[in-house]
Amino acid sequence: MVGRGDETQPLLTATEQHHITADSIGGTTCYGVGRDASLQQRPFVSQVSTIQSTLRKRAGKRCRNPNHRHTPLHDHHGENDPRSYISTEYESLNYDTVENDLGFTSETKREYQRFSSLSFNRWFVCFLIGLFTACIAVIVNVGIEKLSHIKQDIVKMFMLKCLNKSACSVLLPWLVWAGFNCAFCLVAVLLVVFIEPVAAGSGIPEIKCYLNGVKVPRVVRIRTLLCKVAGIIAAVSGGLACGKEGPMVHSGAVVAAGVSQGRSTTLVCDCKLFKDFRCDHVKRDFIACGAAAGVSAAFGAPIGGVLFALEEGASFWNQSLTWRIFFSSLVSSFTLNTILSALKGSPGDLSNPGLANFGLFQISNYEWFELIIFVIMGCFGGLAGALFNAINIKLSLFRIRNVKFRVMRVLEVMVVALTTSAVGFGAMYFVQDCTYNQIQDNTTEVWNLQMQCNSGQYNSLATLFLQSPEATVKSLLHAPIERFAWKSLLVFSSIYFFMSVWTYGLSVPSGLFMPSLLTGAAYGRLVGVLLHMMAPDRISDPGVYALIGAASFLGGVTRMTISLTVIIMEATRNITFGLPIMMTLVTARFVGNYFNEGLYDEHINLKQVPMLPWDPPVKSFRLTAGNIKSTPVKCFNSRESVNTIVTMLTTTTH
Repeated sequence: MVGRGDETQPLLTATEQHHITADSIGGTTCYGVGRDASLQQRPFVSQVSTIQSTLRKRAGKRCRNPNHRHTPLHDHHGENDPRSYISTEYESLNYDTVENDLGFTSETKREYQRFSSLSFNRWFVCFLIGLFTACIAVIVNVGIEKLSHIKQDIVKMFMLKCLNKSACSVLLPWLVWAGFNCAFCLVAVLLVVFIEPVAAGSGIPEIKCYLNGVKVPRVVRIRTLLCKVAGIIAAVSGGLACGKEGPMVHSGAVVAAGVSQGRSTTLVCDCKLFKDFRCDHVKRDFIACGAAAGVSAAFGAPIGGVLFALEEGASFWNQSLTWRIFFSSLVSSFTLNTILSALKGSPGDLSNPGLANFGLFQISNYEWFELIIFVIMGCFGGLAGALFNAINIKLSLFRIRNVKFRVMRVLEVMVVALTTSAVGFGAMYFVQDCTYNQIQDNTTEVWNLQMQCNSGQYNSLATLFLQSPEATVKSLLHAPIERFAWKSLLVFSSIYFFMSVWTYGLSVPSGLFMPSLLTGAAYGRLVGVLLHMMAPDRISDPGVYALIGAASFLGGVTRMTISLTVIIMEATRNITFGLPIMMTLVTARFVGNYFNEGLYDEHINLKQVPMLPWDPPVKSFRLTAGNIKSTPVKCFNSRESVNTIVTMLTTTTH
């Protein structure tokens, strides 16, 4: 607090003496520059962001090096670890409302009709957000289907021609498959590396930062959206272990930012619309609507979208915002459902609420003893998720330190695309899992390839590797128990685990939801098959275990609980499994948090974003402003001109 006094007297002068203090925190000495103890007045220091950013870390050990372009936070990760610093390239968004005489006068002059019009415009913008997000989801879905069918038809033709004949080499089908994959992946990486780097990844960590007050450069630009949409179509069609669901959250956020502002920086145009919404805190609310609409379009889960925005996104919430977010999610899901039904030749048959349709369970019962098994699977999912995060963090650190040039990033994606093609084809060729069963489901895309099997038999691994990820998840959830042998499930889950770890963090748009669901569903079905072998009378449907495995692994990677429970229930259209899914996700979260944070939070740390968590670090009670503030100290008089304040803010880097 600053007491009254001479308004022209500075709160802290440059001539006052400072001293260096030392404080031992968790075994580490932290040095800070503070004021001399004889000074009576406390300074008004413009270091709030530095203090907040420092408190976000668990240990809060290291102080700022004025000669470094990043602010060190602590040495828990090591001196050369990017997570030990925060970047100075990020600025804060202004979420404060205008509170001055000019703003008050402007508000009092507004008429009642103006407020009514403002309320209508808010709902209209939310409607447009849901509508345009659904249209983008349709473009992504149709683009992936068309490109994938072209690739798969040609590859299947070469496989049928060459695998059991001596007319051509067995490597020819793989070369064709790898050629398609590399071509598609090349398009995806070029869009990111040379046009818009912020379009890489799922975009969820960046949107989470934006909703919590950090201005991430170019994250909600139209150019980012175009690169994200085209890149995810190319990356998924190229066979990378990634999904289209995560990038839909980012796409919805960009749509919301553009529609709500009525203008585009990329296109250099201003439609002169919605000028009342051109402030950070209103734009933030609309971006939360867009993120929820993206989840709703991805999984057909309007309620899950609302809870996702609440749990993983915004830290600013109110009741009216809840209604608007739910309205955007509902419009998005309904619009997508209507358009996809029409494209599939059955207009009016609203059976396609989202991009990921997991189908209906024929058997939806479970016994009490299975709850214990589900909890154990939750523990394993937490451990596997923590291992996934740890390996991915090491790979990301390696990329930060060594893969610095554009050419190297392009080559890395090509290597991953070739490796994914080679490993998948090798597993199909060398692991002989032959079955007479065929999945009779017109909503599921099926690959019945003979490979090295006898006449009338089909290779199950070919079904797992060559289908689209959504179709493969559906097969694992609903196929007959004899369709996939335990060795195929073990090989597939192991391969997809490591390929997903390697893929997430590449310079391509890539989602995390579907690879995690696919890996977890494979290991969950493996558990169900093994239990059925031991107790065939008690375990009848391994698809239930595939569902629990998918939830446990995705929960172990992302540490989502409430929203993920509702998303899975809405995607499967089955509320019966609500209790086991909740128990599994809570267990996976607690087990995983013992080792590391969720992958989204870890990547926020890797990007050196100064974002506060919900709770302060345990040891932060020993920190004072003198331990962590930056130097030289900048100060204001209790009364300053606007020019002085603006000059100070524009010329100060901390």
